[in-house]
Amino acid sequence: MTLKSIFSFPETVNEVAARFTASVVALTAFVAVVFNLHFLIFFLIYGFLARVLTGPSLSPLAQVATKIVAKSLTRYAKYSPGKPKRFAQSIGLVVTSLVGVLYYGFGLNDVGNLFLTVLIVFATMEASLGICVGCLIYRNLIKFHILKETVCVDCANLNLTRSDTANTSPSM
Repeated sequence: MTLKSIFSFPETVNEVAARFTASVVALTAFVAVVFNLHFLIFFLIYGFLARVLTGPSLSPLAQVATKIVAKSLTRYAKYSPGKPKRFAQSIGLVVTSLVGVLYYGFGLNDVGNLFLTVLIVFATMEASLGICVGCLIYRNLIKFHILKETVCVDCANLNLTRSDTANTSPSM
């Protein structure tokens, strides 16, 4: 395994793995808010950072999602472009980092909990409905020419549905 292969993000992402990861993120954030277990924010920050920088390579949660959960549910496998998923992970990293600063830098637990609640809603949408808000934002950035279409050809085809991407060969 080379350093380049570790620090890369897959071209395609298995939706089963993405939805499992989102469910664990939502559950962890929920527990952090409801039980005031603010230290859990560090696990969320690490997870998002690892997934942004390395895809599943250095994320224990993503390893479980890709190597165990997705492999055991192969009949449900659908694939989507990786770049919007990485963008969504980046948003999660920014939000959880902000929450960490609010909690530990300023003692603003209620404001931090508000941001985590938004994260819970978005992660739950991904986990239960397969709606990736970060991916929708990414596609709209292409649609409104803020990002070039060549950044993600599959994303630029705004008529592309999840079932259309099912025939893409998986990288995760």
